[in-house]
Amino acid sequence: MAPATLTARPGSPLRGRVKAPGDKSISHRALILGALALGETQIEGLLEGDDVLATARAMAAFGAEVDHLGEGRWRVRGAGGLAEPADVIDCGNSGTGVRLMMGAAAGFPLSVAFTGDASLRGRPMMRVLRPLGEMGASWVCREGGRLPLALKGGALKTIAYRLPEPSAQVKVGGAAGRPARRGHDRGGRARAHPRPYRAHAAGLRRRGERR
Repeated sequence: MAPATLTARPGSPLRGRVKAPGDKSISHRALILGALALGETQIEGLLEGDDVLATARAMAAFGAEVDHLGEGRWRVRGAGGLAEPADVIDCGNSGTGVRLMMGAAAGFPLSVAFTGDASLRGRPMMRVLRPLGEMGASWVCREGGRLPLALKGGALKTIAYRLPEPSAQVKVGGAAGRPARRGHDRGGRARAHPRPYRAHAAGLRRRGERR
């Protein structure tokens, strides 16, 4: 095959506007925190991928009113907590979604079953289940902490927990159930979160301390 010669020449500058898609991690958190909050949460720029849509359906199953208002625009009306769902929560392929939801659900007196697609069912969940178990939650699952998994929450106690490895999912999962238990938790460090998440989570924490 004869070698090819490529010639590059200067072109005109690029002009225009590009709309960046929403962040998946923040999208999961916005839906879950909106369901935990009391009242209405307006979300703009939500990433409407399969993983996030699975979390939106799950929050509706947990009792929140979840409405799609337009492209990237969602409204969540929460009742200040989660109710026991009538069916199994299918998280699709979303490891972030299921780990955060397990933490949120564990803070309330309910029983819930989680599952997902073949890929998600092969991923271990012990890094979230271990601290939740120390707090008082219980579960039944496949070997290695794999889905399907049945979780029973409520009456959690506060703990001091050192993360074996940095994990924002573990810290946020534990914090999500914070309004439903008393006391203060301490854990290892994880990366900082953007301002919308910090502000919403701080409000949930203050409400939990007043319970």
